[in-house]
Amino acid sequence: MKSSIQDVAQLAHVSISTVSRSFTRPDLVSKATRDKVMKAADELNFSISRSAAALKTGRALRIAVLISGRLNLWFSSSIMEGLNESFHDEGYDISIYQMSSAEERRTFFDMLPVRRNVDAVIVISFDIDSNEIRQLRSVDVPIIGINSSLPEECGFNAAVRIDDKQGSELAARHLITLGHRDIAYIRTDREVTLHFSVQGRFDSFMTCCKSNGVEPRVFVTDEGKNNISKVVTQLLSSDHMPTAIACQEDGIAIPLLFQLERNGFTIPNDISIIGYDDSTYARDLGLTTIRQTPVEMAHEAARMTLALIDKQPLDEPFKTFPAQLIVRSTTARLRH
Repeated sequence: MKSSIQDVAQLAHVSISTVSRSFTRPDLVSKATRDKVMKAADELNFSISRSAAALKTGRALRIAVLISGRLNLWFSSSIMEGLNESFHDEGYDISIYQMSSAEERRTFFDMLPVRRNVDAVIVISFDIDSNEIRQLRSVDVPIIGINSSLPEECGFNAAVRIDDKQGSELAARHLITLGHRDIAYIRTDREVTLHFSVQGRFDSFMTCCKSNGVEPRVFVTDEGKNNISKVVTQLLSSDHMPTAIACQEDGIAIPLLFQLERNGFTIPNDISIIGYDDSTYARDLGLTTIRQTPVEMAHEAARMTLALIDKQPLDEPFKTFPAQLIVRSTTARLRH
């Protein structure tokens, strides 16, 4: 027979309302009492219904996450890992809305005011315009950005981001300090409106190089299956190979490293390569890269989100995480 809330109350020697509060409003129950209730619930294999918890709190217990592009990218999957770790323990579900096209984006913002079924909206790695902000505001829920453009000016309630300007300047200065002047930058052709962060990364790298008298060559690739093969073809078809290559992200740098070596180049003796992310295999492959910590950023964004849902003030609503240059074996001083 399925255990009831009355069974838990009896075993824990507390009232039914205390059991309910232990699940739905744990902040109102002492730790000792809540631990006693949870122990009794575990013994009886009891869990309060989600609909009852939502009704009790007046919340949907759901967070909408707007994310651009594919979920299997290292940054995106790391962010989702961090958000899930934080929200799951607090009883919240995550509803993911992929914004891979302008049509998907328009549909989401048109339908959200009708649905009104989320407690907060988290926007990952793309900018939203003033009309979309108004649509979100009409739902009256907090809006939190992760690597979003100008979050304060756009009316976000809070935001976390990597310092892409600092990170890109670290990458550019590292290559220039090593003596490189013939530098290539490889980027994707993602829509800027959906991937503002990589655009800012590119702009900062180019600005830093130009201020040091260096004019990088830019190679653009798509996100198809053979995108790295295509960019290698572009490189080999150019008048001469660069002495150093900076990549928008490790997801470009790592396969590029393999394909250049397959074509007879020695890294870093012939060409220095630097990535951006410090993703899963960067350490194993000795990739020089710019480190960011998306799981940590996601944890902070989730903490802010939960505080805003509870209408608690934030000491630092707009937080920037520093980037870090990680020097490994794929970059070397230019050999004349």
